[in-house]
Amino acid sequence: MHPPSMADELVRWASLKPEQIQKIRKEQGDQRIDFAKAALVSGVISEEQYRDFMSRHLGMPVADPARIGISGEILALMDRSVWTKYKSVPFCMHGNKLFLACFEPDNIAVLDDIQFMTGMEAVPHLATWSSINRALEFFADKDAGDLKEIMARMEAEEGAYPGEEGKEEDASSLEAASQAPVVKMVNLILMEAIRKKASDIHIEPYEQDFRVRLRLDGMLTEVMRPPARMKNALISRLKIMAQLNIAEKRLPQDGRIKARTPQGDPLEFRVSILPTLFGEKVVMRIMDKSMLQVDMHKLGLEDHSLRILEQAIKLPYGMVLVTGPTGSGKTTALYSALMELNQTGVNISTVEDPVEFSLEGVNQVQVQEAVGLTFASVLRSFLRQDPDIILVGEIRDLETAEIAIKAALTGHLVLATLHTNDAPSTLTRLINMGVDGFLVASSVNAIMSQRLVRLLCPVCRVPEDLDQQKLLAMGMLPDELEKAGIFGPGGCEECSHTGYKGRTGVYEVMPVTPLIQEMVLKGESDLKLKKTAIEEGMITMRRSGLIKLARGETSVQEVLRSTVI
Repeated sequence: MHPPSMADELVRWASLKPEQIQKIRKEQGDQRIDFAKAALVSGVISEEQYRDFMSRHLGMPVADPARIGISGEILALMDRSVWTKYKSVPFCMHGNKLFLACFEPDNIAVLDDIQFMTGMEAVPHLATWSSINRALEFFADKDAGDLKEIMARMEAEEGAYPGEEGKEEDASSLEAASQAPVVKMVNLILMEAIRKKASDIHIEPYEQDFRVRLRLDGMLTEVMRPPARMKNALISRLKIMAQLNIAEKRLPQDGRIKARTPQGDPLEFRVSILPTLFGEKVVMRIMDKSMLQVDMHKLGLEDHSLRILEQAIKLPYGMVLVTGPTGSGKTTALYSALMELNQTGVNISTVEDPVEFSLEGVNQVQVQEAVGLTFASVLRSFLRQDPDIILVGEIRDLETAEIAIKAALTGHLVLATLHTNDAPSTLTRLINMGVDGFLVASSVNAIMSQRLVRLLCPVCRVPEDLDQQKLLAMGMLPDELEKAGIFGPGGCEECSHTGYKGRTGVYEVMPVTPLIQEMVLKGESDLKLKKTAIEEGMITMRRSGLIKLARGETSVQEVLRSTVI
């Protein structure tokens, strides 16, 4: 009897479904890689699952170099570019042994090269590429430095730039934009944003000042103040990169800059330019698909809320609504639901403004109101396209709402977003838009409302001794309070001295039960709907935040900032 192959072992270990195996086989054939690597590349298994499976398969220990304080002496054994090329990072030396965290530890040629170049015996450990890359981020290139130091050096070395002192000559702006210091400054800003995993870059001109801010974990943080005279040249350089009209300074413009991460992954900057009183303000949204979390089980939903949502999206028809303000993670939640439903036998169509990320196997349409391609007109076309599942980027008006509800009542599953403060108020919001109450009651399966809270940095979080009465007033239960480990933000290099690293969601998921339907038909208030939903077991956003607070994941300040009782 032959021992099981890697493929058989992984299928059993990860409980892979037939359609997943088929997807892996296709990827394997296209790229000529082994089954486990193909499963990772195709997105069927996560980096952590790949690491843990290969550890089991190869009988090799696991390491997480991003959480280990690696000394500069160890990293300096070879240049950073070499470690990046070999997808490895050293994390410990003991005698003549060099302990390595490797993404491909079974690559004998790489281990031989490292042993030859360092003169030490390589001891490989398995690690995810993300963890290796985070460790390498602290190993700065020799010619790199802090943005502010480089800026100061440039200001001291360079003279005035054409187009300064308020001059608006286009030729001067173009000449200045092509100068090496300006090009270098723009590249540094973009790379700093990528390195810090910022979601947006804000470049803002004022009368006597000019500043650059990054949105890190939802909060804007100032990173530099370039010389005000560089304003026109720097913005012109960004316009050139985004293929915009450099001469147009009176009207808003939108464009895109395509780039790659240091690891070679493609990403995109969506550029928005707005004329302000003292010049043009630039905001760039960073669209990095590698940062998109499309696994429902990793969104941060409590088990009870997750079960309700899963049941709602697996019904054959009806509507599931996701609500919250701009930037609260609604698109990510909807994409996660789509990926859960995305199968070969299902026709999924989406209408979005804008299309955030392209999803394999999903037909996505970008709204273009200038040519009459509105949410409503696209939805009408969808109904003639034999859809099973429809995603509506946003219900903005009565016409869109009525077509979406019609689709939900005629055998289609509709996922959509709406701007409301909580789940119960969503039902009355639809009625206030002009939709009949009986249509709302009979079409909506469930509503999920959400906000994002920052996660405490696991390296520097500090215990907090808070007044128990304050926690009880926030809604924490007495028995929960006894077991809670309350932490607050510290500040270290890992989190750019903010005390926070990453974000998660706080959610309330309200199923539209028969009792809720009856209350909607009677025209009951939001307050009564919420009270009934809680009595039926709904976990509110405040409760969701308090659960994460008690687990030490976030802080009191974040819960109070994002939720209400």
